[in-house]
Amino acid sequence: MEKISKTYDVPPTEALDSSAISQSVAHQLRRAHGQFIQRFLHYFSVVNLRPTEYSVLAMIAENPGRKQSEIAAVLGIQRANFVSLMNDLEERCLTERRNVPNDRRSYALHLTPSGESLLSDARRAEADFEADCLERLGGMRARDQFLALLARLFG
Repeated sequence: MEKISKTYDVPPTEALDSSAISQSVAHQLRRAHGQFIQRFLHYFSVVNLRPTEYSVLAMIAENPGRKQSEIAAVLGIQRANFVSLMNDLEERCLTERRNVPNDRRSYALHLTPSGESLLSDARRAEADFEADCLERLGGMRARDQFLALLARLFG
C-alpha cells in the first residue's frame, strides 16, 4: 500500500501569489475574525468564556429582568441558539430565568451572584484585551474610526 505522503507531491517552496485575496474585504474579515477569536480566547481563558457568552452576560448585567427574546435580538442570536446558550449559562450557575408577570411564555434574565463575580473578572480580561487592540490599532482615534467603519459596513 502506498503512503499518502507519496501520493501528493509537495510543490517546491515558492511564494504563492495571494494578491487577489489580500485585497478582498471578505477574506480579510474572515482572517481578522480568526485572529480575533484566538486573541479573545487567550485573554478570556482565565474566566472560561467565549465571546458570545461574555456578550450575553454583559447585556444581562446592563439590562436585568429583560426577556430572552430582547437580549437575543440585540445580540443578533437566533432563538434556538440563544435558548441553548442560556441553558449552558444556567447549568454553570451564572444566570437564572424568572417568570415574567402576566406572560407565561417569557422569561426574565438575571445574573446570579456567581455570574456577577465571573463578569467582574471577565471585565478585567476585556480591559486587557481592549488595551491590546488599542495598541495594535494605533490609539483611540484609530479605534473609533475602525468602529465607525464597521458600523458603516454592517450597520
